[in-house]
Amino acid sequence: MINLSGNHEEAFKRISKNIKNIRIEKNMTQQELAERAGISLSYLSKIEEINCNKSFSLHVLFDIADALGVDVKKLL
Repeated sequence: MINLSGNHEEAFKRISKNIKNIRIEKNMTQQELAERAGISLSYLSKIEEINCNKSFSLHVLFDIADALGVDVKKLL
């Protein structure tokens, strides 16, 4: 799991914003993305929050990237 303390906070905000922006660009709802990524809607909602305080694994990050049809680098 990724630790949100210290200097990782800005990275999490950037990743959260990128996930949300790409999802919207692809005309996907949070429900659709959550289902495709194999995570709950509430989990995705927390990840997409501007003040994301939910840690998540790299595995989940890759699942979200796959569900969005983008290289994981686009989320970083």
